[in-house]
Amino acid sequence: MSSAVNPLVSGIDSSHIDNSFRPQDDLYRYFNGTWLKNHEIPQDRSSDGITYQLYLEAEAQVRDIIETAKGDGDAQKIRDLYDCFLDTAAIEKSGITPLQDDLAAIDAITNRAEFIKTMADLEMRGLGGVFGLGIYGDAMNSEMNIIYLGQGGLSLPDEAYYREEQYEEIRQAFKVHVAKMFALARIENGAAMAEQIYQLEAAIAAHHFDQVKDRDVELTYNKMTFNELSNLAPNFDWASWLEYSQIPKSAFDELVVQQPPFLAGLSALLENFDPAPWKAWMKWQLISGAAAYLTDDFVNQNFDFYSKTLSGTPEIRVRWKRAISFVEGALGEAIGQIYVKRHFPEAAKVAMLDLVDNLIQAYRISINELSWMSPETKTKALEKLGKFTPKIGYPDKWRDYSALTITRDGLFENIGRITKFARDIELAKIGKPVDKTEWLMTPQTVNAYYHPIQNEIVFPAAILQPPFFDLEADIAVNYGGIGAVIGHEIGHGFDDQGSKFDGDGNMIDWWTQSDRTEFEKRANALIKQFDALYPEETPDIHVNGALTVGENIGDLGGLAIGFKAYKLALKGAQSPVIDGLTGEQRFFLSWAQAWRGKVRAEELRRRIATDPHSPYEFRCNAIVANISDFHEAFEVTEGDKLWLAESERVEIW
Repeated sequence: MSSAVNPLVSGIDSSHIDNSFRPQDDLYRYFNGTWLKNHEIPQDRSSDGITYQLYLEAEAQVRDIIETAKGDGDAQKIRDLYDCFLDTAAIEKSGITPLQDDLAAIDAITNRAEFIKTMADLEMRGLGGVFGLGIYGDAMNSEMNIIYLGQGGLSLPDEAYYREEQYEEIRQAFKVHVAKMFALARIENGAAMAEQIYQLEAAIAAHHFDQVKDRDVELTYNKMTFNELSNLAPNFDWASWLEYSQIPKSAFDELVVQQPPFLAGLSALLENFDPAPWKAWMKWQLISGAAAYLTDDFVNQNFDFYSKTLSGTPEIRVRWKRAISFVEGALGEAIGQIYVKRHFPEAAKVAMLDLVDNLIQAYRISINELSWMSPETKTKALEKLGKFTPKIGYPDKWRDYSALTITRDGLFENIGRITKFARDIELAKIGKPVDKTEWLMTPQTVNAYYHPIQNEIVFPAAILQPPFFDLEADIAVNYGGIGAVIGHEIGHGFDDQGSKFDGDGNMIDWWTQSDRTEFEKRANALIKQFDALYPEETPDIHVNGALTVGENIGDLGGLAIGFKAYKLALKGAQSPVIDGLTGEQRFFLSWAQAWRGKVRAEELRRRIATDPHSPYEFRCNAIVANISDFHEAFEVTEGDKLWLAESERVEIW
């Protein structure tokens, strides 16, 4: 096989091919092996790869937008907020002063009622809390918004970090970190308080859903009235919490509780209220949540634990990079409007809409051809497919920032106003119809998503560039890149959780029992395959097939349907041979190219524990091994490492 591929012709870059591997044995390392051997992850990153290169390009473009922002209105706010974050002299001079009043309020707590009042006040201002609260479409009435109340209160990535032996060193490092942060804040008895905080969080964690339960849309949908909530957690004064959170009580007339055992457990922990550990925990939540905006001592200590210890990142990002992330978090769509004008041609949107149409047509053909699904369920699946809404590049309606005041001075004052602005937008949704024009990502974000309650697939402008999408590239490469990404996001509508929603975004069972059983059988086979996998860097930890099954179904369906869409795009013509590669081969090499990446061992451990995505190499190799078209394209035969007997290949969509 030729390795002299011209990227301007084929759209794939063969310079990283490692001929010590065969594509039939390890497609991922065959195509990316030289890069994997020679590339060093940047010192300020826990991982690196194709998507990060796109992120760097978008970051440079956004930096130029921010630093050249002129005029009043949003442009002025963008520049003022950026300059405010970069004013380290003012930040160092302020020290811990921005938190002093809140620390004093916490010190004054003597009973449970005062604790709930103070916690509500801090949560209202985005300064820590024990709940996750969001306002989204109701999964049983998708046209209307409803409050979702979820578990929180932990400082480590997941409840498993509080109970599994493999995380003992991290638990000890966490206590040391807390004590150091308290010392920086001139709070005495930091080590003793750190132990109190850890013990309290471990007790809270014992009532958390684990990662697998937490992605189950049925387990996490528990609609309740205010009285039912009060009965579930009677030791928490909900009326008082709502009052001091400035949330109208009527907002809790009906809500969705995502993890009922968490609220019941929290109530039990509050029954015989001991102020000392809760006050220590609240101080910690306040300081930790604010650390990134305090003096360099706080910033560096916060980085030392959360990035260096947990993810293995040696160095903190330079301040201008952190400033860009901060400004994007506050004024993302204001930046996005400029980004789209400068960097997203309308031709790309038109071409993407054509690709989406082709992928949907390929799914339609595939669903009709499924041998394992009954006509009744096929009809419902096709109804849902016909109701998918694609959003490409940027929103049709931009966020209005006119009510947000930003000044060049006072970082914490700006943060307070930003928090209130965002909170007011969210609270205004209560009891209102879902705004289907809203985007959950900015155009300059290198990512994509599927929203089950709105049955929409969303592709921001920044991901629509090489190597995923190139208007000048061979179509095989575009279909193996962005085509498979589109297929992946559509596939989420039919994965183990997305398949529980109908085309209108309501959680309704549209399956026959026998078809659902067969679907679960195939999904379980995929779970078993991934359970057996472990990365070379961490051979003691296996992939969690149950945690990653939704993303794996998305990858499997996305790649298989992407290939089918590629063949449709050829309109019966033979795929051209370019640089010695057939179109079918270029398609799968494009998939391998898309997952080129390296991850530090610490970060890999964290991801395997908490991330529903499989490691890069398995998103490539374990997926293609299940696809017969890959076997045919590369003449994979029994004895090759990527060979799977046809009876063992999982095919769902």
